[in-house]
Amino acid sequence: MDVLEKAVSGARLEPREVEALYQLPLSEVAAAAHEVRLRKSNPEVVTYLIDRNINYTNICTVACSFCAFYRTRRQQDAYTLSYEEISQKIEELKAVGGRRILMQGGVNPELPFEWYLEMLRYLKREHPDVRIDAFSPEEILGLEKLTGRPALELLAELKEAGLDGMPGAGAEILVDEVRTKVAPARIRTQDWFRIIDAAQSLGLYTLATMVIGLGETPAQRAEHLLKLRAQQDKALEQYGQGFAAFAVWTLQTEHTRLKGKAPGATAHEYLQQLAIARLTLDNIPNLQASWPTLGFKVAQAALYYGANDFGSTMLEENVVSAAGGHTRTHATERQIIRHIVDAGFKPAERDVYYNIIRWPEVEPEPTELPMA
Repeated sequence: MDVLEKAVSGARLEPREVEALYQLPLSEVAAAAHEVRLRKSNPEVVTYLIDRNINYTNICTVACSFCAFYRTRRQQDAYTLSYEEISQKIEELKAVGGRRILMQGGVNPELPFEWYLEMLRYLKREHPDVRIDAFSPEEILGLEKLTGRPALELLAELKEAGLDGMPGAGAEILVDEVRTKVAPARIRTQDWFRIIDAAQSLGLYTLATMVIGLGETPAQRAEHLLKLRAQQDKALEQYGQGFAAFAVWTLQTEHTRLKGKAPGATAHEYLQQLAIARLTLDNIPNLQASWPTLGFKVAQAALYYGANDFGSTMLEENVVSAAGGHTRTHATERQIIRHIVDAGFKPAERDVYYNIIRWPEVEPEPTELPMA
């Protein structure tokens, strides 16, 4: 049995077999990935989420070379949003039917831990029906250094104050050889998993992520996937839940210090990586397509390379767009629905755990009038 037949059969791929996938024709890898996707999720349906990104501060001391979003506290355009400003952004989300925010910022040492707790309490009082998924492992590591307390304690208090989940940002490539070259002060792989594991042990929502194009090798991309798979095995066995989904996107360097130093990644590489992730991550059923970095057309293609979800509306996206991502920084629900339909699938609105909560109406295609 060859590696693609093995993956399609449902058998787990060995590390050397995952690496071998990068040498196979993309059309064959894609066909196998799509077959697995159709078996693991509703073959007719593609889901999406209505949400909003909120960046509560852009002040950060980590200074990653691939980030054009962060500012030092002395820069003129540095900011930290007030609780009221964050609340107003949530009101705007609720006005379009959204009930989830993804909130992240920089590592801002001027904000005490109590600021975060009070923010969550305030937002939950004002918006008790809105889900708050917030903070990256990098931000939690910053709070560890600030308070001298372990992540498990901090996350437990944040959860009690209103935190519902912790997205998996800051993963990029979870191989320290890659991380130290492009961002020497960035959170290390061991700490990223340690903090993610703490969140999962508390029942917090988490997402597995990946960014390609930092100059990593195919073997290092495979290593990243295998580490995520191992963490998912542990989380499912010990906590009964783990990563809700996997998302991969391409590095954007246009306005960063990495411009001309990191290769980035092409649409071909993105689709290849997505398909290989579908075949490797046999314990993560949901894979997102990424439209912000490569556009709607590539995201539509991703639905035939292993993805069963079109991502989210985002409504406000500042980090990828600052680095020079695709011209679109948000999408309307109508746009997402239309692209799902045009790709040949039935759209369904979901929650963060991929439970379908609504079947939206699909507008019929306009009828062309016959020529006179």
